[in-house]
Amino acid sequence: MVGMVLERRGYSVETAFDGEDALRRALARPPDLLITDALMPLLDGWALVKTLRARSEFAHLPVIFLSALSSDEDRIRGFRLGADDYVTKPFRFEEFDFRVARTVQRTRAMVQDVRDRMHHVGLRGDLGQVGMAGLLTLIELERKTGRLTVRSHDGQCAYIAVRDGQIIQAVLDGRRRLVDADVVYYALTWGVGDFELVTCPQDGPDRIQATTTHLLLEGARLLDEDRRFG
Repeated sequence: MVGMVLERRGYSVETAFDGEDALRRALARPPDLLITDALMPLLDGWALVKTLRARSEFAHLPVIFLSALSSDEDRIRGFRLGADDYVTKPFRFEEFDFRVARTVQRTRAMVQDVRDRMHHVGLRGDLGQVGMAGLLTLIELERKTGRLTVRSHDGQCAYIAVRDGQIIQAVLDGRRRLVDADVVYYALTWGVGDFELVTCPQDGPDRIQATTTHLLLEGARLLDEDRRFG
């Protein structure tokens, strides 16, 4: 029924029979939007989204959970996996149609916005205008390779190596001595400073081995914990 409604709105819909079938289809032909239940045979929706999000080509794939699980914990779990929306059953098809259109439009606008920002600020700029999360996202979108230098307002300096848009190494020069993912989490707290990306080959090993989306989600989780318990 969902497929029929969306096809009447002009969307091309491909239906999978279970989670593993959905994963195979997505890898073979990446969709513009994934609508998934949480409870499915062979591979549930949580694992499906987590598996896709771990791959750079699906880091920004818009996801809508459509599930009978309606507790706050289930919703939070979905959004922590990077879901754009969470719709509980039963639902009105008119509302669901609106949510699909809104999610697709918002994703397209976000991609265009970060590309416009990259064009506007070039390879250097102000963290107050772009922000660390937005900066790392647009570097991933443009698949940049080089050395990103980020300076905080108090003189600390993070050196982040990126290859094909993915962060592979990071070190911190300042009052604190951190390396790799911990540097990224720490730099995500900087709201004031500047940055510069120098394009150059990066042949070092990938010591982080995590997608930008995973780093941003984990950084947000750690920041939230600091605010709650700090």
